[in-house]
Amino acid sequence: MSPAPDTAAREAAYQLDLTKRMREAEQAILARAPEHDLEPDLSRISAVMDLLGDPQRTFPVIHITGTNGKTTTARIAEALLRATGLNVGRFTSPHLHTMRERISIGGAPISVEAFLEAYDEVLPFVELVDARSTAEGGPRMTYFEVIVAIGYVAFADAPVDVAVVEVGMGGGWDATNVADGQVAVITPISMDHAHFLGDTLEAIAGEKVGIIKEDALVVVGVQGPEVVPFVVERAEQVGARIAFEGNDFGVVAREVAVGGQQVSLRGLAGDYPDLFLNLHGAHQAHNAAIALSAVEAFLGGGERRLNQEIVQEAFAEVTSPGRLEIVRRSPTVLVDAAHNPAGAQALATALAEEFAFVKLVGVLAILGDKDATAMLEALEPVLEEVVISRSTSPRAMDPAALGALAEEIFGEHRVYVVPDLPSALDRAAELADDGGVGGGVIATGSVTTAADVRMLLGARGSV
Repeated sequence: MSPAPDTAAREAAYQLDLTKRMREAEQAILARAPEHDLEPDLSRISAVMDLLGDPQRTFPVIHITGTNGKTTTARIAEALLRATGLNVGRFTSPHLHTMRERISIGGAPISVEAFLEAYDEVLPFVELVDARSTAEGGPRMTYFEVIVAIGYVAFADAPVDVAVVEVGMGGGWDATNVADGQVAVITPISMDHAHFLGDTLEAIAGEKVGIIKEDALVVVGVQGPEVVPFVVERAEQVGARIAFEGNDFGVVAREVAVGGQQVSLRGLAGDYPDLFLNLHGAHQAHNAAIALSAVEAFLGGGERRLNQEIVQEAFAEVTSPGRLEIVRRSPTVLVDAAHNPAGAQALATALAEEFAFVKLVGVLAILGDKDATAMLEALEPVLEEVVISRSTSPRAMDPAALGALAEEIFGEHRVYVVPDLPSALDRAAELADDGGVGGGVIATGSVTTAADVRMLLGARGSV
């Protein structure tokens, strides 16, 4: 039965008002200093949390840092926890299409209503802290700090049974670190954000281990020898226990399968054989092992094995949009959010191992503050040709400059510069089709590149 006309009109007016208020809230948040222009200081977010009554302390937290793999690790951990029946909050960044994606409750992006309720609750205290800070000659709260406050309030209001929280950048001074993780997760650390974190692995590690809190259990992915001493030292300082991949848990076996891969993992509390993981790439198997061990650590201190069927269910259903994701067929178009050399290398390895394209063409749009040369060098062996373009990010590297770098690495005859991204996709598809049936396109270089291509090809809704 259709709603009465007056009821339908009221509902339409209500939805229109919600859309208007959400747009206004987004514009106000976006007007703040962006994520790449942060202020490494916890004083402002701590003050807001204190005024709100510390909502981040009303639920337990699994806190995730590292360089690559954080978002996927968070999504796998969330899937495992939800499969056990828990109501799970997940905080990740950056987003692909809407800032509501960053705050997930019960496996879905926060609703517009819940986002606005949390925003309205937070805003008076944000404005108060802004006024105090600017009066003292300091900055207003940043975009990221405000989103963190909204997320923690929304999780407390839900309420969630546990929150899986990915840092924005670094660790110790990251705004998410006003929460104390009972489980701290450190995915592999490599070079990125050197202008904020330092230009050595030692400096970056020293910042990231700041998420390790008193009596936590620390789940650590494979690290370089420069990183391990910092993890051990920090754990000793706060009385935390450490579990290292390769020693305490890890990937036992993996093989490529249709639509993903078949993996056997060793967790902290036992082995999990013959699992289908609905994700591509060896790096995703390692992310799965880290996530599995983190959930074991949370649910049973690493001493209680999870139910095999629950793990099978979670792994088969988990998704990670924008990470080696197929968004179109004929020719096949994949997107990947690789945005630094380590991510580009993992992508290249996965493309070589798991896809048998007759010809693979890259659409590359990289941000100006990234090591574009190293990324191009990592991708060169797996791409026959590249189409250089620009994403919608204001930080995008000039296509002409990126094209010149690409020509040095690929050779002029393999490089095409098409600044307009839709036209670049069309050109890449034409080049892929030149190889006959079985050609493919991979669009990569930044999260924004993956998001733009997803939107252009109609995959926006599946986040």
